[in-house]
Amino acid sequence: MSEKYLVGDRVEFKKKHPCGGKNWLILRVGMDFKAKCETCERVIMLSRNKFEKNVKKKL
Repeated sequence: MSEKYLVGDRVEFKKKHPCGGKNWLILRVGMDFKAKCETCERVIMLSRNKFEKNVKKKL
C-alpha cells in the first residue's frame, strides 16, 4: 500500500475492535503506529507492516 499516513488521519480497519468500533485516529507515525479507537478510546501500537495490512480505507 503506497498511501501516506499522517498524525491526525482517521482510518477504518478491516476487523472490528472488541468494543465494536472500526474507526481509529492515528497518534504516531514511524516504524510503528500508535492509534486510538474512536469508540472506547483504547490506544494500541502496531508495526508498520501490520498496520498497513489491517487498514481497509482512509476516512
